[in-house]
Amino acid sequence: MANQVTLLHIDVPMTEPFRTSSGSISSKQAVIVMIEREGIRAFGEASPMTGLFHSAITAQVTWEFLVDYAIDELIRDRRMRPQFVADQFARHASQTFGWAGIEGALWDLAVQEEDTGFLERLELEARPLETGLALGIYPSINELVRSCRHWMKSGYRRIKIKIEPGWDIEPARAMRAEFGDIPLVVDANCAYGNEHLEVFDELDKFGLVMIEQPLGVTDYPGHKKLQERIKTPICFDESATEWQRVESAIAMDACRIVNIKIQRLGGLMPARRMIERCNAQDIPTWIGTMPELGIGALHGLYLAMHPLCTMPTDIQASSRWFAEDIIDPPIEVKDGMIEIPEAHLRRPQVNLDAIDRFTKNARSFKF
Repeated sequence: MANQVTLLHIDVPMTEPFRTSSGSISSKQAVIVMIEREGIRAFGEASPMTGLFHSAITAQVTWEFLVDYAIDELIRDRRMRPQFVADQFARHASQTFGWAGIEGALWDLAVQEEDTGFLERLELEARPLETGLALGIYPSINELVRSCRHWMKSGYRRIKIKIEPGWDIEPARAMRAEFGDIPLVVDANCAYGNEHLEVFDELDKFGLVMIEQPLGVTDYPGHKKLQERIKTPICFDESATEWQRVESAIAMDACRIVNIKIQRLGGLMPARRMIERCNAQDIPTWIGTMPELGIGALHGLYLAMHPLCTMPTDIQASSRWFAEDIIDPPIEVKDGMIEIPEAHLRRPQVNLDAIDRFTKNARSFKF
């Protein structure tokens, strides 16, 4: 086995189209970062959600960043350790997905070379995790309810629905009518402006756990004004890209919960720091998903073991999102809980056959 870094641009079919206020997709594109050194093969996942979540970073943009810059720098650095990402991050801070893919692969390499595991290196202990169901925007209320009934057979402990202007109050009302007092979240993905505040007065009546990212990414004054108006906590998601922004929002009471996304923050280490800094400000956190494929999802589950992550994760069963995942065994949900399969407790075990089938482009860099 040659010492090399290989990038694999993959495209995986989803079980159903996933629509948010910013677009719809029917397949998941990602870039797998594979490092081979001295007989060890390690994997990371760079996992932007093309066309969604108000990000200009697509899988193709991430591919170009890795090919044109980051992998050459990684090989030139020679250490092949996660610290490389921390040292380089500021030079291309917008390319968080690419950095997360490299960092994940470097952690995987380190735990194998040191005969340890992700949880041990993170100083966390495995435990069952509560998980919540996330649903997109559907053509009708009936289809939303029907889909929710189907997935709720796995016992998810929380329901989150996507909303946008014109698809908000009635879907929330339908969820309450069908599923009673189950913890309920609505997620706007930046879809609203200050002209829509009366909508949130109505949503505030449904006893929601949170309203996720109602306004634009940089509209801290708008979020502050809205939070003063409603009791439901506002959760930052798209706005939670770096601590300085989150700290400013907390100081002005523009957000009371933060959704932690490893990919958006650039890796496990910056995500962990965000959790701990939020906790120091008495702000609850939880681990969200883009959604990622199995490698990225397992990284999220490892970090969700952090005792300061006090709310159910958005990471769901592999079959909820994908016709076939790229890990073996897949992630499963039973009675609303995820237990990381024993095969993955130390590190993700990938399904190379599936990766091969879904690969649309590959590039190798020897070192």
